[in-house]
Amino acid sequence: MYRIAHGTTHDLADVSDFVGLLDTLDQHPSQEVRELFDPRADIYVARAPGRLDVMGGIADYSGSLVLEMPIHEATLVALQRDAERRLRVVSLSEEPGRVLTFEMALSDFDGDGLMSYEAAREYFRRDPARHWAAYVAGVVLVLMRERGAEFREGARVLVASRVPGGKGVSSSAALEVATMQAVAAAFDVALDARDTALLCQRVENLVVGAPCGVMDQMTSVCGEEGRLLTLLCQPAELQGVVEIPAGVSFWGLDSGVRHAVTGADYGSVRVGAFMGYRIIAELAGLKVEAGGRDGPVGIEDPRWGGYLSNVTPSEFEQSYAAALPERIGGAEFLSRYAGTHDTVTRVVPTRGYAVRVPAAHAVYEHHRVRLFRELLGGADVGGERLRLLGELMYQSHASYSACGLSSNSSARPGLRGGCTARRSRAAAAAAPSPCWAGATRARPSKRSRTVTRRRPATALTSSRARRRAAPRSAT
Repeated sequence: MYRIAHGTTHDLADVSDFVGLLDTLDQHPSQEVRELFDPRADIYVARAPGRLDVMGGIADYSGSLVLEMPIHEATLVALQRDAERRLRVVSLSEEPGRVLTFEMALSDFDGDGLMSYEAAREYFRRDPARHWAAYVAGVVLVLMRERGAEFREGARVLVASRVPGGKGVSSSAALEVATMQAVAAAFDVALDARDTALLCQRVENLVVGAPCGVMDQMTSVCGEEGRLLTLLCQPAELQGVVEIPAGVSFWGLDSGVRHAVTGADYGSVRVGAFMGYRIIAELAGLKVEAGGRDGPVGIEDPRWGGYLSNVTPSEFEQSYAAALPERIGGAEFLSRYAGTHDTVTRVVPTRGYAVRVPAAHAVYEHHRVRLFRELLGGADVGGERLRLLGELMYQSHASYSACGLSSNSSARPGLRGGCTARRSRAAAAAAPSPCWAGATRARPSKRSRTVTRRRPATALTSSRARRRAAPRSAT
C-alpha cells in the first residue's frame, strides 16, 4: 500500500483513483503492468488536464491573444526512478488488459554525443506503432538539451489518460505536462509554470514534430476552473483570467471527427500564415537577413514585434491584403523571399500554399479575441452582449473554415476537433440559464497553483519502503 509522503491529491477523484490503482497493479492482467514498479521504492504522481479552446485557436503561433479553459478529463503519470539507465513506459488503455509499452536505453540519447532533435524525430518515426512514446521520452531529451539535466538513473513510467485522443482537446499537451512535472519532481529539476509549458512545447515541436503553438501546454499548466485563461502568445505571456459570468456556459461537442496537429492541413496553414508575414515584412521595408542552409530568415521588426497578429485589421486591409497571393508554390516563394522566420516548419518547394486567407485569419482572430474578452468581462453579460459573443464565435469558425481546416460533419466544427464546435459554443454562450458541461467541473486550478509553488507532483511511499530522511521535491 502506498501513502502520501509529500504533496496532496487536492481532493481530485481521478488522482485518488489513480493512487488506488497503484495499490492493485499486482493484480493487473498485463504482465508489463504487474512488473513495472518496485513496490519498495517511492513513486511520483503528476496530473495535467486537457483544454477547451474557446477563442484564438490556430492563431496562437502568429502571436494572437487566446482564451482557453481546462476540462475535467486529465492525464495522470506515475514515475519511479530506476537504478538501470533505461526508460520503460507503459500506457494503460480503456480496453481491459490492453496496454502500450515502450523501452529504450538513455544512452541512445547521450551515449555518442547528445542526440539532435532531427535525429530524435527520425528515431521515433522508425516504428509508427511506437511514435506515441515521443511525447514521454521527448521530455527527457528536452531537459538534457535545454537545461543540461543529467540522468544518471533511468525511470519507469505509467500513463493513464482520460483525455480523449484525436478530439482537439490537447491530449498530447496533457501527456507532456504530466510527464514533465513527474520527471522534474523525481530528478530535482526546478521549473516554474511558464518554463514547464515552453519546454513541453519544444517536446511537441522538435521531438514529436507537430507544429503546435504554446496555448495547449500553458492551459494545461496554468488553467483554472470556471475561468478563461487569457494568454498572449508572444511567446507565452499570461494576462490573468476572465471570470465566466453566471448564465454563460462553454460546451464542447464531439462530432466523431479525429483531429491531429501533426496533420498536413494544419502544417500548411501555419506555413501560409508565416509566408504572409514574410511578404508583409518585405512590403513594409523591414530588414530581412537570410538564414543558414535551410534555416529560417531573420526579420528586424520594431513595428509588430515579429508577430503577424499585431498587424491591425485596418493596416492589413489598406496596405497589405491585396498584395498577398491567394496561393503560391513553395519553390517560387523560396526564390523570391528565401524562407519564413518560423523555426518549426519549412517551406516545401514542391507544395503549393494558401497565403492570403491564413494570414487574414491571424490578423482578424487576434482582434476578435480581444473584443470577446472585453464583452465577456463586462458588468452585464446578457441580451445584446451575448448575441455579439455568439457572432464573434461564428466569425472565428467561418475564418478557419476558409483556411480549409473545418470538418464536413456536425455543423462543420473546425480545426479544434469535434469537441470544440463553434456553432455549439455560440448557442451555449447565448443561453440565458446556467448549463455547465460536465467537462468543466474539475479543479485543475488547485493542481496548477501547486506548480507555481514548485510542488507539481505528489510523492508516494510504499509501506514496504524504508523511510527517507526527506522526500524529494521539485526544488
